[in-house]
Amino acid sequence: MARFCVECGSPLESREAFGKVRQACASCGHVHFDDPKVAVGVVVEMEGGIVLGRRNHEPHLGSWSFPSGFVDVGEVLEEAAAREVEEETGVKVTIDRLLGVFSDAGNRTVFIAYAGHAFGGRLECGDECFEVGLFPPDALPEMAFPHDGAIMDVWAKGRK
Repeated sequence: MARFCVECGSPLESREAFGKVRQACASCGHVHFDDPKVAVGVVVEMEGGIVLGRRNHEPHLGSWSFPSGFVDVGEVLEEAAAREVEEETGVKVTIDRLLGVFSDAGNRTVFIAYAGHAFGGRLECGDECFEVGLFPPDALPEMAFPHDGAIMDVWAKGRK
């Protein structure tokens, strides 16, 4: 939660603004909005399998997940998705299609899932994984996040 005004540096206080209790500046009137974070992830198809990484950080330390991460300010979503795949797995990917946008009440992360296919690189563990692996689409390990099953369902329905 923000404590000081980004406009004038004065302490923020809680008050009604735009229909909700928000942090606002009593000095200059600036209202602080807690904006969502945008994350992207890719169901990467490679040699008939799905590329996954076992997370070496929270949340869900040690769990398997799609290569994913946060979008940088000004970054094109699909480019961020391809960047995250390469950083985490060493695989170069082409983004094929949007699978969906996922969010949960009370969670500030908006997750955008894509389908893609590998076209180069080498499957190797990046800095954000304990290990990487290829798994049959119908035999994935237990996944890290609640939306992962729905993402795979959409992916499977859209396969050519």
